Amino acid sequence: MNLKEMSREQLESFYKSTLQEYENCKARGLHLDMSRGKPGREQLDLSMDLLNMHIDPSETNMDGVEARNYGELMGLPAARRLFAELLGVKFEQVFAGGSASLTLMYDLIAKAYTHGLLHSEKPWSKLDKVKFLCPAPGYDRHFTISQSFGMEMITIPMTEDGPDMDMVEQLVTDKDVKGMWCVPKYSNPNGVIYSDRTVERIANLKPAAPDFTLIWDNAYCVHEFDGDFVPFKNILEECEKAGNPDMVFEFASTSKITFPGAGIACFACSTANMDYMKKLLNAQVISYDKLNHLRHVLYFKNAQGVIDHMKKHAAVMKPKFDTVLRFLDTEIAPLGIASWHRPKGGYFVSLYVMNGCAKRVHALCKDAGVVMTGAGATYPYKNDPNDSNLRIAPSFPPLDELEKAMQVLCVCIKLAAAEKLLGI
Repeated sequence: MNLKEMSREQLESFYKSTLQEYENCKARGLHLDMSRGKPGREQLDLSMDLLNMHIDPSETNMDGVEARNYGELMGLPAARRLFAELLGVKFEQVFAGGSASLTLMYDLIAKAYTHGLLHSEKPWSKLDKVKFLCPAPGYDRHFTISQSFGMEMITIPMTEDGPDMDMVEQLVTDKDVKGMWCVPKYSNPNGVIYSDRTVERIANLKPAAPDFTLIWDNAYCVHEFDGDFVPFKNILEECEKAGNPDMVFEFASTSKITFPGAGIACFACSTANMDYMKKLLNAQVISYDKLNHLRHVLYFKNAQGVIDHMKKHAAVMKPKFDTVLRFLDTEIAPLGIASWHRPKGGYFVSLYVMNGCAKRVHALCKDAGVVMTGAGATYPYKNDPNDSNLRIAPSFPPLDELEKAMQVLCVCIKLAAAEKLLGI
């Protein structure tokens, strides 16, 4: 029965029984972690051949580049070709870097502040104000970068097609708006794929700021767990067609393909942006870890090798997402007290509990031994205006622990909703 349709007496009875369930959960002494989208052990085991790979000295010189030595600022050419094939961009548009795309994104923003970008009139640190558009719910670490540089973050509501483009198109007429964060495929946390029309509208933006920059974080470009690989529009090509070739930097990595923190990452941009960035990077680094580039190239060989590898990840991930949805569908849906997305890829399930209840659900879970991403973390300044969104990250716990965590979460959703309706 829908909780909102219950009589006061029925609701009080529901609350008492749910409170007893919650006390039983606490008594189990659980210590379960669903706080981050980390690959689980089964997924890490999939890439052990990479870790144990023997590379013959005769293989270290590829395309005339010695992977064991200094040089080749833009990365091993074969690694750049691999990323170019995965992202559907041109080889000359790809820079292969270190182990984390987040580091490359931070570095781009840092350079905007210290030196300015290609079309900047002055470094951003010399400006009175820098504003950045933040589709939300979104990736908390994007917002952390913006906040660390003192940007003014503007929340853009997410729709089923991506960011609210009517709002975006209006806001970019402000010259202080310098860019927008985007996770275009299986967005974090809603799992939304930007529609073709949304991508086209983004590419055709007419910003007042000449150095307006899209941070196109394509973190989940090959991360399907339900169904075949979904092709996706090439944002660099779309921006070029729209007359905005320098407006976008695209990022990707193998962090959730092989080993987080020990994979390889890249950015892709226009050749004009690349020439500018190379001048700045040349003062910063001689070359990134080309041996790690080489290991990944020898292991995967090509984009199809990566996609085939991701099917092994999918076999691990799908039962976990099915478990999350099964608990929500069975325990929560009949009560009418929450809604959630049903992604086919990525790493999260975005849960919307009753308005005003997310922080309470999070606190209840923590007290019962289940750690989740903080309520509000998916919004700029951690300010969820409805206090309703929670990010479920099912990848890390083993399946049996995930079931226990979902049991606790469902009890906490019920208890917080009953408290809200009773005015407790």
